[in-house]
Amino acid sequence: MTTAALHRQTAVQELTQAPADAQTAAPAAAITRLTLTDFRSYGSLRLACDTRPVVLTGANGAGKTNLLEALSFLAPGRGLRAAKVTAVGRAPIGNAHGAPWAVAAILATPDGAVDVATGCDPSKPERRVARVDGRAAKGVIALGRELGVIWLTPAMDRLFLDSPGGRRRFLDRLVTAFDPDHAGRTAAYDRATRQRARLLRDRGNADPVWCTALEDIMARYGVALAAARRDLVNRLNAALAAHQGPFPVARLSLIGAVDEWLTEMPAVDVEDALRFALKDERRQTPGDVPAAGPHRSDLTATMIATGQASHGQAAALCSTGEQKALLISILLAAARLQQAKRGHAPLLLLDEVAAHLDPDRRAALFAEIVALGAQAWMTGTDAALFAPFGDHAQFFTVDHARLTPVSVSSSASLI
Repeated sequence: MTTAALHRQTAVQELTQAPADAQTAAPAAAITRLTLTDFRSYGSLRLACDTRPVVLTGANGAGKTNLLEALSFLAPGRGLRAAKVTAVGRAPIGNAHGAPWAVAAILATPDGAVDVATGCDPSKPERRVARVDGRAAKGVIALGRELGVIWLTPAMDRLFLDSPGGRRRFLDRLVTAFDPDHAGRTAAYDRATRQRARLLRDRGNADPVWCTALEDIMARYGVALAAARRDLVNRLNAALAAHQGPFPVARLSLIGAVDEWLTEMPAVDVEDALRFALKDERRQTPGDVPAAGPHRSDLTATMIATGQASHGQAAALCSTGEQKALLISILLAAARLQQAKRGHAPLLLLDEVAAHLDPDRRAALFAEIVALGAQAWMTGTDAALFAPFGDHAQFFTVDHARLTPVSVSSSASLI
């Protein structure tokens, strides 16, 4: 039996033989009550649950992914579909404009219950607001300080094959879950970059003082966000190398001018180098998108699987199944890092995660989730795929945006 097969067999045994309350051994941050109002297909939803992983099964179009998207708005950013605030409100038939929407939850944390909520501002529908324990928060970044949220969706299966922009967004979500202030740095950098491009494009001979001010913002925030990415990549590489599990290991690297500079000089000198590069580009190619900056960086992954044909290959050259397993490995490593830093694992949103995993790897993933003490929300069309969870998870069927709890014995009968 190979080492990988042994790990998988052990994972199956650990999950099936562990006591039912094993997930409480690790501190958890979990949703115990969820309320949706006019979000996508949900006019109104009130759901009570415990801290165990949640399995949502039902037909395509039943509303499973919409529910995960709602949960993803409990983090800074635009959710797992990268949707605009005005695009997720429930729209009546024949009406292109969605209603004001809201997502609220009670979080059980090691420090006690926390009440969080977010939604669009009725007076400014394009603006998202947040509340923590009934008080208005200063921006949605406050949500990230209460709970880390990371997700994996079928659209991300092509992450290593698609554009660098998708990989940057993937990494930035992981960094934001680890450090919520990263969302603010990224927003400030993107805003200054857009303003500079518009200024150069619309005014030709743009005011150099104004351009210099915007480039200073880009340098300060850009180097800060690049350094945060680099720090997490280094942590992930260490966590991946140290963990002996059933999933393949990825070695991650950042490629870009700013990323290279950060390996050669202090951050303050990198800021100066970026300022100079932006000013130089302005003289040479006014109006073009700057070539230097973290918005040009790329995340690469190399498969580490000693003894296998794919060892040392770029992730983009690996099989579809290997790429999926690499993504899961990276997310689990990020979850372990968050558990070490925050004292509890993040909320995991895993859309159709079991469909393309073999039975042993599925059981291994479930065992990892239980060992982390993470509340993972998972979707699928076939409840039988989640049977290894047994009573370590809570099961719900979803039908036309309505949720019905299913007992473990009932779900087992579907196998």
